[in-house]
Amino acid sequence: MTQKITVGLMLLFLTSQISVTQKTATAQAPTPVAPATTTKQICPAQLLTSIDAIINRPLFSRARWGILVQPLSSGQTLYSRDAQKYFTPASNTKLLTTAAALQHLGANFRIRTSIYQNSNGVLRVVGRGDPSLGDNQLQALAQQLRQKGITQIQQLIADDSYIQGDIVNPTWEWEDVQADYGAPVSSFILNENIFSFKVLPQAIGKPLQISWNDNNEERRWRIINQSTTVSKNQPNYINVTRDLTGTVLRIQGQLTENSQPYLVTLPVVDPNYYFLRRFRTALATQQITLGQTLVLNGGNNQQEIAAIDSPPVSQLVTETNVKSNNLYAEALLRALAVKQPRVQNKITADIGLEVLKTSLTQLGVDPTSYFLVDGSGLSRRNLLSPEALVQTLRLMAKTPVAAVYRASLPVAGKSGSLKNRFRNTPAEGIVQAKTGTVTGAVTLSGYVNGAKYEPLVFSIMVNQSEQSVSNLRKAIDEIVVLLAQLQRC
Repeated sequence: MTQKITVGLMLLFLTSQISVTQKTATAQAPTPVAPATTTKQICPAQLLTSIDAIINRPLFSRARWGILVQPLSSGQTLYSRDAQKYFTPASNTKLLTTAAALQHLGANFRIRTSIYQNSNGVLRVVGRGDPSLGDNQLQALAQQLRQKGITQIQQLIADDSYIQGDIVNPTWEWEDVQADYGAPVSSFILNENIFSFKVLPQAIGKPLQISWNDNNEERRWRIINQSTTVSKNQPNYINVTRDLTGTVLRIQGQLTENSQPYLVTLPVVDPNYYFLRRFRTALATQQITLGQTLVLNGGNNQQEIAAIDSPPVSQLVTETNVKSNNLYAEALLRALAVKQPRVQNKITADIGLEVLKTSLTQLGVDPTSYFLVDGSGLSRRNLLSPEALVQTLRLMAKTPVAAVYRASLPVAGKSGSLKNRFRNTPAEGIVQAKTGTVTGAVTLSGYVNGAKYEPLVFSIMVNQSEQSVSNLRKAIDEIVVLLAQLQRC
């Protein structure tokens, strides 16, 4: 079995410890039913003192809490603590991004990648920011070209004009753009704009072996291998660093002999040329030779001769929320700009943020209750109030896409980022909510479908605490379990 580790771009060869990541499960069906019995029952009148007892503990004395709990059917408040104040939302931002995507684009909208043939025989591939595009889709495009009788392409132009602006949000922190979860977003997204290789132990004292699954990427890097294989009683650790030129890769650390290989994932340096390199390989499998490749911004697209569509927005939204996929969220934000007039030199993400605000305002969400600079929540400049999140959740439940939106959320103890939380508690299976975690901020917002009280919508946000993430999550989970045990008294 291969262990997976995530690493990324390091500034001037600063090193960092690689962390182990785990795969997440898929979304489950909406509106699950509460267990027949629970360990405790809470009356609405007890909610204030019960929640206060949790957040007023001495270990949280310096933390900022924002909480709002309301019945799904109305704006009546069951509990509120600084609900109108701004907080750093982390990935709770995705609740707004995905709501706007469903409202503005519709659940069935798909993102299209096209290849055009111009009168001079030049082929143009136009990327439109499909986050789901992978090598299988490139193979499908190549097969379509072969079926058209194309066996040779003298010149292929990659049109990068669809998404304008920085490929990495300038407000993201270095620790984020270093990692695969901070991969760049552009007109061309392939394999979620990450690449990988394995490091394997050899005989004791020898450097670790590097095994690439993509020879094109291997040729791009100058490797400085300062790693070693050690005896079984030694610890395992790997540090991988890159310089800013994107040409030098340094590997440090050690693995014990006979240990499992580690999978290292890195964000690509230039998405456009990464796409072209992989497409050249796909064309070769169809016996199509490719000559010159260029990246241009704009041009005339004439006859479409091949195309591939993304899954519908409903599936993209599920991937975004269940797995808290930042790249998908950022791609959806930019997709919001698709129907807007193109404005020269205007950043596509900024247009998307304008459409997001317009869509949510039309939905009924107070436009002053949040301030966003990205679609994923990686930026620490995002500001959201519990009120904004509860409004979004409650109002989306009244729309034709309510079931799709709700099904995109992780289920407590069952799926996604909540798979390992709330197990064997009254909240298991009846809470659907979006998690959020960045340094200094832990959040959770979503729905509760209790057996003895009407459905609830809630948002819990904690900022500016020196406590560990596990301590903060434990407290948040205690509050949610209280909500799951609410009954009419």
